[in-house]
Amino acid sequence: MADEPQENGFVDFYELMQISPNAEQETIQRVYRMLAARYHPDNAHTGDQQSFVKLNQAYRVLSRPEIRAEYDAKYQTQSNLPISVFEMKEFAAGFDGEANRRLGILCLVYRTRRTSPEHPGLSILELESTMSCPREHLMFAIWYLKEHGLIKQDDNSNVVITGDGVDYVEKNLETHHILNKLLRAAEHGTVPRSMAPDWEQEPL
Repeated sequence: MADEPQENGFVDFYELMQISPNAEQETIQRVYRMLAARYHPDNAHTGDQQSFVKLNQAYRVLSRPEIRAEYDAKYQTQSNLPISVFEMKEFAAGFDGEANRRLGILCLVYRTRRTSPEHPGLSILELESTMSCPREHLMFAIWYLKEHGLIKQDDNSNVVITGDGVDYVEKNLETHHILNKLLRAAEHGTVPRSMAPDWEQEPL
């Protein structure tokens, strides 16, 4: 289909528009109108041609039920793939990867809370899949983040970021290269899930 991005350059339109994959058409239309006004090239303060083009592509796909259904099938496949940064040696099991795993968990739950406020948590299974890391290697990081009040677990044991966790992420956005790259890429719907980029690593 003409409006769908190519598989090797998959764009997460839900991330791009900062909406839930379960968003209703009214929500898609409302968010589109708001973002279109912000990114329109004629807007002297916040206009952005590239973002405007991507936004229109997202709207053409998500506002048409048949095309959205096809896109969602591909979206599900992409969502089940690990994010490639977590396949790097810096996230390997053991002491050396601990700080980076903590930072990675915070990035993921921040993104989830921001785009899906009605379902703000990630299960341990989802973290395992996205980070390509067994739960046994995640539990110490989860304990540490809970001890520092940066995350909590809800009634279903899903991991949810706290207000302090959001403050930590936003305070350190410019100084932690992984966090910066991952969240900036998510903002444009282009978090890489194939070849691992050469990103610098910074501890939490």
